[in-house]
Amino acid sequence: MGRGGIGGAAVMETADSTRAFVRDVKRIIIKVGTAVVTGQNGRLAMGRLGSLCEQVKQLNFQGYEVILVTSGAVGVGRQRLQYRKLIHSSFADLQNPQMDFDGKACAAVGQSGLMAIYDTLFSQLDVTSSQLLVTDRDFKDPNFGDQLRETVFALLDLKVIPLFNENDAISTRRQYEDPSGIFWDNDSLAALLAAELNADLLIMLSDVEGLYSGPPSDPQSKIIHTYVNEKHGKLISFGEKSRVGRGGMQAKVVAAANAASKGVPVVIASGFATDTIIKVLKGEKVGTLFHNEANLWECSKESTAREMAVAARDCSRRLQKLSSEERKKILLDIADALEANEDAIRSENEADVEAAHSAGYEKSLIARMTLKPGKITNLARSIRAIADMEDPISHTLKRTEVAKDLVFEKAYCPLGVLLIIFESRPDALVQIATLAIRSGNGLLLKGGKEAMRSNAILHKIITGVIPDDVGKKLIGLVTSKDEIADLLALDDVIDLVIPRGSKNLVSQIKATTKIPVLGHADGICHVYIDKSADMDMAKRIVLDAKVDYPAACNAMETLLVHKDLNKSEGLDDLLVELEKEGVVIYGGPVAHDKLKVPKVDSFRHEYSSMACTLEFVDDVQSAIDHINRYGSAHTDCIITTDEKAAEAFLQQVDSAAVFHNASTRFCDGTRFGLGAEVGISTGRIHARGPVGVDGLLTTRCILRGSGQVVNGDKGVVYTHRDLPLQ
Repeated sequence: MGRGGIGGAAVMETADSTRAFVRDVKRIIIKVGTAVVTGQNGRLAMGRLGSLCEQVKQLNFQGYEVILVTSGAVGVGRQRLQYRKLIHSSFADLQNPQMDFDGKACAAVGQSGLMAIYDTLFSQLDVTSSQLLVTDRDFKDPNFGDQLRETVFALLDLKVIPLFNENDAISTRRQYEDPSGIFWDNDSLAALLAAELNADLLIMLSDVEGLYSGPPSDPQSKIIHTYVNEKHGKLISFGEKSRVGRGGMQAKVVAAANAASKGVPVVIASGFATDTIIKVLKGEKVGTLFHNEANLWECSKESTAREMAVAARDCSRRLQKLSSEERKKILLDIADALEANEDAIRSENEADVEAAHSAGYEKSLIARMTLKPGKITNLARSIRAIADMEDPISHTLKRTEVAKDLVFEKAYCPLGVLLIIFESRPDALVQIATLAIRSGNGLLLKGGKEAMRSNAILHKIITGVIPDDVGKKLIGLVTSKDEIADLLALDDVIDLVIPRGSKNLVSQIKATTKIPVLGHADGICHVYIDKSADMDMAKRIVLDAKVDYPAACNAMETLLVHKDLNKSEGLDDLLVELEKEGVVIYGGPVAHDKLKVPKVDSFRHEYSSMACTLEFVDDVQSAIDHINRYGSAHTDCIITTDEKAAEAFLQQVDSAAVFHNASTRFCDGTRFGLGAEVGISTGRIHARGPVGVDGLLTTRCILRGSGQVVNGDKGVVYTHRDLPLQ
C-alpha cells in the first residue's frame, strides 16, 4: 500500500487542490482540545472520544503512523476532586462551597483517569496505546530529542499509538497560565512535537469548525479555509476562548503558524464531527489549513484567474479586428476539425460515461453527457449554420441625424469576456464556443468533472484551429473548481456569467458575484388544455412536451386542464398514454380529489423528470394566474381553438417563451434558427428566452461630426431625423 491509503488516487480526483499534499501523508499528529474531550458538565465526552478512537483505529489499520496529543487531564481531575470534596463535606461546608482547586493537583488526579479511558477504548478496538508525559524542561536537555525520537519511532513500528500530554503536575512554569518557555500548552506542544518527530501533518481538533474572520458566534464571520498570514493576520478578531482549556483559538493559530513555518502543514478543524480526521485525509476542504506555501498559492490562484480572463479579453479584441469572412472561416475549420476527430472525441466521451456509471451517477446525467452517434455531425452542421449568418459585429441598428453633419449611430458590439459554467453536457462547450467566436467575445469555460475528458479534447480541437494572430487563449478551459471563486470576483474583467446546470448551481453563482448573471434557476413549464382544444392535438403536444426528453429544462412539468374536460374521454385517454410512458401524475387540490392521484406538495415541485403535476382550472384567466404564480417564467403553452383565449394567454403569461398549439420542447436556440444557444434566460434584462448570437452582444453609440460643440446648445439646430441604415 502506498502512503496515505485513505487519500488514494480515486478519491484525490475530487479533493480540493490545496489539500492535494495529503496523498503523501504518513505520520500524523492529532491534537485533541479539552473542549472536545469533555462535555459542558466537565465530564468526559465519551461519544466524541469513541469516534476519535474509531478514526485512529482506521488510520492505524491503513498504515498511517498516528500520534495523539491530548488535553483534558486538568478538566477530568477537577471534576473528580469536586465530587470527592462534596461527599466529604459537612453541612456547613455545603452552605458555602469552595470549589477552587490547584491546577497541578487537578492534573495529577485527572491524568490517570484520562489515560485509563483511552486505554479501555483502544483495547476494545484491538489497538495498543502508550503514555508519554513531558515538560518544557525535558526539551532543554540536548540529548532528549534523540531519546524521544527513538522511543516514539519504536512504538510506531509496533503499531502502538503514543499519547502525549504535558505533565502539568510538575510543570516548571511559575504560574499555570504562564505563556513562556519552549512550549506553554498542549497546542504549542503539538507544534513542537510535529517538528521534532518529522510529522507530515498536524490536525488540531477544536470545538469550532476552523478559524473564522471573527468570533464564530457572529453571523458576519466567515470560515477561512486557507490561512495566509499576510492576508488574515491583521484582519482576524478573536472571540473569547472556549469554556475549558487554556489557550483558545488564538493559541492554536500561533502554534499552527509556527508548525507550518517549519514545514509541517496544519489543519484546525472540529472535533465534534464524527469523521473530521478521515475527511482531512481525503483532501476535503474542511477546517482551516496552515501551509508554508499558502501565500504562493493565493498569489498564483489570483494571478492565474486574472491572467486567463485578461488574455481572453485581449484575444477577443484581436478577433474583432478580423473581417467577417475570416471569422466565418474559423467556424468552418472548427466544424471540419470536429468531424475529422470524431473517433477520438467518442473514445474520450465513452471513457467519461464508463467512469460516470462506475461512480453511480444518475441515469439522467449520464444521458446528458453521452455523445450519441450522429451528434458530432449535427454539431458540425449547426456550426456551419452559424457561420453562414449575417455578421452581427458592428451591425447598425439605428441612424439619426442629430444636427446638420452630426450623425448618431447605434450598433451591435461584443460583450467582452463570458464565463460559462455548465454541467454534464460536453456538446454545450461546442455550441457556446462557436457562438462566442461569431459574436467576437472571449470565453472562459468550466464544465463538470463528470465530462472532464470530453471537455478537454473538444477544447483542444477547437482552440487548435484558432489562428495565431487571434490567440489560442481566446477560449480558456477552467479545470479546477477552486478557480471559479477567483473568476467570479473579477467583475472588472469578466462581463457576463452564464450558468447552465442545477437550480442550486445558478442560485449559488448569483449569490457570490457582482458580475451580471444570465440564466434560469428552474424549468417549470406548463401546458394548459382549454375547453375548446382539439384533444387529438392536445394528446400529441402533451406527450411530446413530457416524454420527448423529460430531463430537458423545456419539458412539461405541470398540466393545467379546463374543469369542463374532467372525466372526458379525451382527457382519460391522454392520462392513460402518459402513464404508459412511465409518467407519474401528481394532483393539485382539485385534481387530487377528483382523480384520486397522489397529492402534490407544491406546484413548484422537485420530483423526478418523469413526474407531472395535474390540476383543473376554471378558465383561461385562472390558468394564466396559476402560471404567473407558480411558474418559473421559462416556457408555457396553451392548446385551444379559441383565438381570443389564445391571445389573452400569449399577452398575459409573463414568461420568456409563450406558445399556442405547439410543444414546449420547441424552446431551443437551434429549433428557433439561432444556430445554437448558450442557454435560456428567464431574466428581464438584456436577453430573454433561448440566447444565441444576439444575446451575446450589447450596443454602443457612435457619433460622426464635423467640429460641432455644445456651448450651452447655442448655435446647434437639432433635427433628430431618422436616416436609412447603410
